[in-house]
Amino acid sequence: MTDDTDPRPGIPYWHLWTDASGVSHQTRCTLTEFTLKGVGGAAPQWNNQQDRSEATVVYTVQPVGWVGKWHENPAPQWIVVLSGHWWIEAMDGTRIEQGPGDFSLGEDQGCTPTNGRKGHRSGTIGDVPAVLMTVQLHIPPTRTPCRFK
Repeated sequence: MTDDTDPRPGIPYWHLWTDASGVSHQTRCTLTEFTLKGVGGAAPQWNNQQDRSEATVVYTVQPVGWVGKWHENPAPQWIVVLSGHWWIEAMDGTRIEQGPGDFSLGEDQGCTPTNGRKGHRSGTIGDVPAVLMTVQLHIPPTRTPCRFK
């Protein structure tokens, strides 16, 4: 159920993905497949429900000044910044910065080492730790950007 008074929302996210050559990239994507309906008897709200799968939730606290070496995500995973700020750099040199409420999809498995780079590297920004929640999806990675709509 939709109507013209409540336009369908879009929520932007970054997708760190690996192309067919094994190089990681970051692409700005948008969740757009929303439906307006109530949940559990509540008034209608916009929902973007993803396919059901098994998942593991991991909370991470990266200390001030933390910088991770080049590595791949352990599984396709949503990464949500709860507090603090961090940066992520892909093999193609694209670097993004995120703060509270920002989220990304880390799906850079299967990279080919190139010039000392494989996957991505990341680190904290500022004088407080970066607190992240990851939702590791137990699904195979894809090799195309904007997997989730």
